[in-house]
Amino acid sequence: MTDTLIPNGCKTNGPVESGYFKKGCNPFAQTGRSKLQNKRALLNQKIIKQMRMRAGAENLLKATSNNKVREQVVLELSYVNSDLQLLMEELEGLNSSVEVYQDVQETSSIPLIPLGLKETKDVDFSVALKDFILEHYSEDGSNFQDEIDDLMDLRQACRTPSRNPSGIDLLANYFSQLGFLETRFFSPTRQIGIFFTWYDSFTGVPVCQQNISLEKASILFNMAALYSQIGTRANRQTQAGLEDAITAFQKSAGVLHYLKETFTHTPSYDMSPAMLSMLIRLMLAQAQECLFEQITLPGIRNEFFSLLRIAQEAAKVGETYSEVHQSMIQTPIKNNVPFFWTTMSELKTNHYNSLAHYFVSTALLDHQLTPSDDEDKQEKALSQVYDAMPEGRSPLDILKDKAERRRIGKAHLQRSIMGHEEAIRTHSRCRHLQKLDILSDILQAGLKRSITKFEQNDKEDEFTDYMLAPDILCKSEMDELLLTDTLEGPLSVFSAKQRWSAPRTIRLRLQDRDLGFTLKGDAPVQIQSLDPLCPAAAKGLKEGDYLVAVGDTECKWLGVSDVMKLLKDVDEEGVDIRVVSMLDSSSQPMPTKSATYGGLPKTYSMICLAHDEDDKKSHKVAKKPSFLSWGLKNKQKSGSTLSLPSADYNGPWNRPCPTYRNSYNESALY
Repeated sequence: MTDTLIPNGCKTNGPVESGYFKKGCNPFAQTGRSKLQNKRALLNQKIIKQMRMRAGAENLLKATSNNKVREQVVLELSYVNSDLQLLMEELEGLNSSVEVYQDVQETSSIPLIPLGLKETKDVDFSVALKDFILEHYSEDGSNFQDEIDDLMDLRQACRTPSRNPSGIDLLANYFSQLGFLETRFFSPTRQIGIFFTWYDSFTGVPVCQQNISLEKASILFNMAALYSQIGTRANRQTQAGLEDAITAFQKSAGVLHYLKETFTHTPSYDMSPAMLSMLIRLMLAQAQECLFEQITLPGIRNEFFSLLRIAQEAAKVGETYSEVHQSMIQTPIKNNVPFFWTTMSELKTNHYNSLAHYFVSTALLDHQLTPSDDEDKQEKALSQVYDAMPEGRSPLDILKDKAERRRIGKAHLQRSIMGHEEAIRTHSRCRHLQKLDILSDILQAGLKRSITKFEQNDKEDEFTDYMLAPDILCKSEMDELLLTDTLEGPLSVFSAKQRWSAPRTIRLRLQDRDLGFTLKGDAPVQIQSLDPLCPAAAKGLKEGDYLVAVGDTECKWLGVSDVMKLLKDVDEEGVDIRVVSMLDSSSQPMPTKSATYGGLPKTYSMICLAHDEDDKKSHKVAKKPSFLSWGLKNKQKSGSTLSLPSADYNGPWNRPCPTYRNSYNESALY
């Protein structure tokens, strides 16, 4: 072993020092989360035992015709089904124990929902891999026992990853190793006798297959689960902690999205497309909730525009949780998702929608339009709050009419009160929600605040008007945040499907105060109606070119109006613009042949091979390497010629496979 002090299969009962295990793993950590995961593992074993008993009873029921035996089997089957139902409920309780995953400093935030890690059984790679090496590669498999043990130790460590970036790196390392392992040992035409068993995260039902895709998909699921636990653990009382939570939930959603798109036929229901779609929505909803908390953490200014902005942010959180709740109550999903999750998503939908109505009512009731205010700006802000204005009134009429502002504001308060009351009723329906005292306090405080506000603006002699306040349009900073790209330009245009010319710089000068062309389209804009006699055309500008820069300003994301603003100040000296032309994809030339490699295209791999051959020529004596050892072994180790590739080694033969992106420092994966 090179990085694990305990050999595979060894046990210890003594204290374990820090750094004794692989980085990112400590199986003896006595935390609430680890104890919860151990309970999950024990429950999974009990569930599989009951399922085997049920399968045996059902087979006996089909095989026997003796009525007395059949009656006894039916009775035993009812006991087994009852025990199985109790175990399922106990597992649902573990999935509902969200308080264990929260930050210890959380005292005023609504708890978030993490994903539990999938459990697995031990796998012995030793016999199967050594037999395959002997049969397929004609080498003694015993020479590679150390490397096989390293792989088994790495898999064992992945069962108890730490809840930090080191744990993510541990899972990512094993996932990368699985790609190499699949290429070298798992043939699509034969099985080598290695069985992978994983338990459903929600039901505990085991799935056992010889397909390594189950192993890879389950590791990805646990990476997403670990990201969700990191986000849940973040300190949401600080800006940095909330930023970490947003990033973690976005990465969790990104990993789940990759899992959904890559492994489309997983036998475990917790990784089915429907379930993964729901989990993606849940992770993004929690990221949206953390963004709302980040915006409101410094405090909410009692100012008209600020209140409307916060209202739309709250409405966005409510909308995302509404989508989560709708996906949770669909027929195949609702039977597997914990009832706690369903009620929590419904509760948050009502809670954040109520907050949105409260902030709009405060903006209308506490701030009257004065001569010093910007009427146009307030009119535009109010018009963007509604899809349709209340009772067809114009925004300016509402702003100028004090009585109308008051009437609509009270209508929003009424909807806020009703929403908070519904959230409290939802809270009382779930026994696991009732255990969260902080949640009850937050809901009661929100209801009390809305009632107090309504009483302050209610007059006894006022005619009661039962106007129903309209829904609030949601708008959020997350809309732009989720679509952030590291490259410039819209994906619909600047993608690998299109072929582009190299950017051309053209000096643009006016002729009789005319550019000689017009612009069309969204970002990026295109050249149209080009005058073939204008100076720009003479410099090489073509009809249909895409304008990507004006001077030093990139304009791949700019529309026609923004680009025209940049061009309107062109003087006699002119300005440099950069354009690109879309080429015909059908006319893309085939790769040129190489005489060096027998008429085959010279690929990147062959170039590496050529360099390797050049290196060999420089040595007078070169030992013939093992077929298995190409680039996989550090030659300083003389014990064997095979080593599973390490993510830390960057030799020419051991570049990471392009199966999964290992960049975990980006702000978001989705």
